[in-house]
Amino acid sequence: MRIIYFSRDYTPHDHRFLSYLAGTDHEVYFLRLEKKSPVQEVRPVPDQVRQVKWAGGQKKLSVPDYFRLVTDLRRVIKEIRPELIHAGPVPITAFLAALTGFKPLVSMSWGSDLLLESRRSRITEWKSRFTLKRTTVLLGDCFAVQDRAVELGFPVERTILFPWGVDIHHFTPGMDSQLRQELGWRDCFVLLSLRSWEPVYGVDLIVRSFFKSLQAVPQLRLILLGQGSQAAAIKSIIKANGLEDRVYLGSNVINEDLPDWYRAADLYISASLSDGSSVSLMESLSCGLPVLVSDIPGNREWITPGEQGWLFRSGDENDLVEGICNSFALKDRLEEMGKSCRHLALQRADESKNFQKLLEAYELAFTLSKTITGGININ
Repeated sequence: MRIIYFSRDYTPHDHRFLSYLAGTDHEVYFLRLEKKSPVQEVRPVPDQVRQVKWAGGQKKLSVPDYFRLVTDLRRVIKEIRPELIHAGPVPITAFLAALTGFKPLVSMSWGSDLLLESRRSRITEWKSRFTLKRTTVLLGDCFAVQDRAVELGFPVERTILFPWGVDIHHFTPGMDSQLRQELGWRDCFVLLSLRSWEPVYGVDLIVRSFFKSLQAVPQLRLILLGQGSQAAAIKSIIKANGLEDRVYLGSNVINEDLPDWYRAADLYISASLSDGSSVSLMESLSCGLPVLVSDIPGNREWITPGEQGWLFRSGDENDLVEGICNSFALKDRLEEMGKSCRHLALQRADESKNFQKLLEAYELAFTLSKTITGGININ
């Protein structure tokens, strides 16, 4: 099957999807809409995937670009003659694909696109409804996404859910690779955050809560890996509270080195206000690292309090402080909880198993398109 994989940018997530598709019998073409993500993928597009040069993929998308991009996307479709388009996020990239009228269209939610973006304005809600109305099959990674799609009018029977998963053979439990010793934190209680420094991920909340928790637990230390638009504000909080020797600031870490950082920590922490099935959460679970994460629907689908870690009230600084202090008080339980984390990852977060659902979505979309229209739209 000839497939156009159309994504907003080229991130580590896109690389994983394209690498998986490259190992199938499908003929895959990659279209990139923008060049803007702070989490850029340094690995090249897999050799078996054909990257398409077109009017998009050079800069951040702006409203005046829509007509030009839709026009050129129609040209690309006519030239490639795909049998299916896979596009996401929904109100952005899949919206442009929907504007071309092409079917079958497999729209993939990236979590916050439906959970947050579709609620931000009447325009984004309309774009989401428009796209879903023209979507053959919707891919989602959690029930919260499915429920939101139903609210927007999409039939649940044409939704396929699968957590994107992680490489459970790469993200494994293991000994610390001397990172703690290099930081001088061997006897400390280390928290790890890997979320981008954007408002939706609440990294500033983590830093403020960390400072308050230090008053009760001076052994605490914090690793922040990432970057984003809140960098100046986060660094300002760190400096204003004299946390420079207690917080390690790292940039985005390449995938090959990530397991070492999980193994160097005692607790993974995320204050995200919105998430589907978070990949960094699944990586943490796969490495056997207990978690303290915001009590939102996507996280509740993974974490049973007291088994793989704990939940705290989303956006509640004081509850996060209490959660951090409670985690330290129960540190003797973390090793056993880590085993529960790994067991859960083996059951539900294995990407090699989960990605089979992606192929099922393609087959369903192909079948539905022939049933509904009597053929594939390649015009």
